[in-house]
Amino acid sequence: MKQENFTAERVAGFKFKPSKTGKNNQTVYWDGKAPGLGLRVTPAGAKAFIFETKLNGQTIRMTIGDSRTWGIGKAQKEAARLKTMTDQGIDPRQVIADAIAAKEAKAAALVLQEARETVTVGTAWGEYIKATKSAWGALHLLDHEKAMQAGGEKRTRSKMLTAPGALASLATVRLVDITPELLAEWAKVEGVKRPARTRNARTLFSTFLNWCAAHPTYKAIVTSNAAQSTDVRKHISKAKPKNDALQREQLPAWFAAVKQIGNPAISAYVQAMLLTGARPNELVTVRWADVDFQWNSLTIKDKVEGLRVIPLTPYVAHLIAALPRRNEWVFSSLTSASGHLVEPRIAHDKACDVAGLDVTLHGLRRSFASLCEWIEMPAGIGAQIQGHKPQGVREQHYIRRPLDLLRMWHVKIEAWILNEAGIQFVPVKAGLHAVK
Repeated sequence: MKQENFTAERVAGFKFKPSKTGKNNQTVYWDGKAPGLGLRVTPAGAKAFIFETKLNGQTIRMTIGDSRTWGIGKAQKEAARLKTMTDQGIDPRQVIADAIAAKEAKAAALVLQEARETVTVGTAWGEYIKATKSAWGALHLLDHEKAMQAGGEKRTRSKMLTAPGALASLATVRLVDITPELLAEWAKVEGVKRPARTRNARTLFSTFLNWCAAHPTYKAIVTSNAAQSTDVRKHISKAKPKNDALQREQLPAWFAAVKQIGNPAISAYVQAMLLTGARPNELVTVRWADVDFQWNSLTIKDKVEGLRVIPLTPYVAHLIAALPRRNEWVFSSLTSASGHLVEPRIAHDKACDVAGLDVTLHGLRRSFASLCEWIEMPAGIGAQIQGHKPQGVREQHYIRRPLDLLRMWHVKIEAWILNEAGIQFVPVKAGLHAVK
């Protein structure tokens, strides 16, 4: 390597020299005074001091800095310092990397300390919802919002103010202070006032703590799931198996009541719930783009498969076609922030009270499965329409049912249900239907 003592004039005059092949992207000039010190010049004319030497038989090269900010004397001193280190078997690159890592670790420790002292459950809960809500249904999101709501807000259809959620008392507690003992006290109080809501809130909170345990910052704060503690569980009553379902003889009263619901979207929604056997979250978020009136199919979100396509039966098609197209959602709402129905349960519960019945929205899904027995629908077909996970080797790996086969049975159960309800429905051409 040709060397020459660096001077300000020489450094200023160094130029990039292309190689004979023209494939080089830099030219390096070497200082004759400081061993290992060089000046790198790029095709664009950028100049930087570098250091190069051998360490443990390997050539190492480091950038010292831009020649405009590093004077020649300063660069020579830095090269001498680096040469001293390498002569002692020390890799300067590792020293720099260790210093950067130490600095980052110190910064992370400060962030963690601040988080331990300041981050509350309410703050982390908001981050949790923002990070994961895209995978949730509308009703699941509503459950989270209600569980942590502070209360005291005006209601849309009542003069009473909203009540605090089951988790509201934990909102101002620091995340670091969430212990099994604290949650046990919470469960003891809330479990007496509202056992079902407390049971659901504990489940939501347990999932939230699992998310915290995987969070880049919060995982050092939440090292165990306090909501899974035995002391917490003993204060929460166990859920009783739900068996609510409409019986054959109850269909006339139920249909008469839900057809009187003042909101057409809710009325159509709950009828479609019974006639499709879908999950509440699946049906409430159906878009107009998911409805195919030409080929009579309905695409809905499926928590097992992601999406599933089911038949669009005549009466359900009639209900949907009659709804106003106010936005992208089939079961739209003018008052909800999402634009679709969020809490159809209230209107349905009132209709059931009028009819003297006790059935939940999920009970309508159970009703569909139960009523299919009357027409001896094959279990696999009913399960596929409802989106149940295939059971058994044949269902999982061998049976592939076309939509028309599902439609044959789906239309049959719809007609049977309507007949038992005393609804005279006659599908006619051009998408029109006669209903009495």
